[in-house]
Amino acid sequence: MTHFLATAVSGVWPFVVTNVDDLVLLTTLFVTVGRGGPTNGQIVSGQYLGITALVAASLAVATGLAAVPNRWIGLLGLVPMVLGVRALLLARRSGPEAEGVAAVTGAVGVAALTVADGADNVSVYIPLFRQAGPSATATYAVVFAVLVGVWCLAAHGLAHRTALVDLVERTGHWLVPVLYIAIGVRIIVGSGLLD
Repeated sequence: MTHFLATAVSGVWPFVVTNVDDLVLLTTLFVTVGRGGPTNGQIVSGQYLGITALVAASLAVATGLAAVPNRWIGLLGLVPMVLGVRALLLARRSGPEAEGVAAVTGAVGVAALTVADGADNVSVYIPLFRQAGPSATATYAVVFAVLVGVWCLAAHGLAHRTALVDLVERTGHWLVPVLYIAIGVRIIVGSGLLD
């Protein structure tokens, strides 16, 4: 049971880091409820559909990499590191974009937006699943499913607290990229590539 809890806890931070931007999008979507946007139920079901698609794609690629030695999987850690560095450079000249959110309708639209915003998720989940093995990956999937619900509840609650949303938007431009870099380092170090 202790191993399960440790694995579950280790699955929280990759989800949180890769979905901070998604929290802002979800909050924006919840603000549009009753104003031409999707309904609460469509937002929640679309978020689950989108995250499920991202996890399934990551799992398929991770499974396809089964023949690759684990230490070389560490090279995939370069992807979130590059994304983080790129985002830090872009953060200096651009603000958070919520373009296209107002045009989203229905659960499929929310799922498509989630998938479109999920390149960072895939870049982190592939090496995470590849290094974890089947049991830990199943635990991560359960943790992610629970956290999607938490994310939806949090976004719904934040939808009416614009000061907090503004704070996340201001700090997220530098904090999230730094966390991506940290995840990349963790993947590289955890793979044994540097040993």
